[in-house]
Amino acid sequence: QVQFVESGGGLVQPGGSLRLSCAVSGIFFKFYSMAWYRQTPGHEREMIADISSTETTNYAESVKGRFIISRDNVNTMVHLQMNSLQPEDTAVYYCNYATGGNFWGRGTQVTVSS
Repeated sequence: QVQFVESGGGLVQPGGSLRLSCAVSGIFFKFYSMAWYRQTPGHEREMIADISSTETTNYAESVKGRFIISRDNVNTMVHLQMNSLQPEDTAVYYCNYATGGNFWGRGTQVTVSS
């Protein structure tokens, strides 16, 4: 069974940076497009960045130019470098298949506040 374990969240001031990581197990990782999602209370989970098996990337407009998604096929991990963080980036961040899935990790909380 696929498993996603997100880490790296925390409290950061506006303008700061964080690097999230997601350890993925239970799948032939290198063949799958992966994505980062985020969710705030009362809102649907939204995909903010995805990366294909050939490392083509796409970003939501809200994070384009500030966030960078990457993958490590050797260690089966997905990373999200987040720069120039703003209060509106406060959310729980998850990773999953780029097509979504039925199984989700616990996510990692990112709070941007002064």
